[in-house]
Amino acid sequence: MAADRERSESFERGLATRREVLGDAYVDRALNAADDFGWAMQQLTTESCWDAIWNRPGLDRRSRSILNLGMLAALNRPHELKAHIRGALSNGLSREEIKEILLQIAVYVGIPAGVDSFRLAREVFAEIDAG
Repeated sequence: MAADRERSESFERGLATRREVLGDAYVDRALNAADDFGWAMQQLTTESCWDAIWNRPGLDRRSRSILNLGMLAALNRPHELKAHIRGALSNGLSREEIKEILLQIAVYVGIPAGVDSFRLAREVFAEIDAG
């Protein structure tokens, strides 16, 4: 990561939360892949999502994870859904709870979204189980 990239206090707070939820490896890949063009998106994501929203006191991280699973499945964002399945586990959800969330998604968002969500969850679980 280039030393001249701006890192505000909000960025640093958001970065700490982002790392706690998604893990260092995921966050490092995202930051290290950001070129000069993409760095602005990393700043926006880290400051807006991970500090301004995730660090608000109104909901706990577990609740925010549940919301994100539903929204990301509805938006058909598989890459982000996989990241947030991992995050949901980090935030204390069990695989059984994730299964129930995905079943509810299937009914309210649509069976194709549910089928994809289950497939993505199995991929994440297999990656975790493989070490």
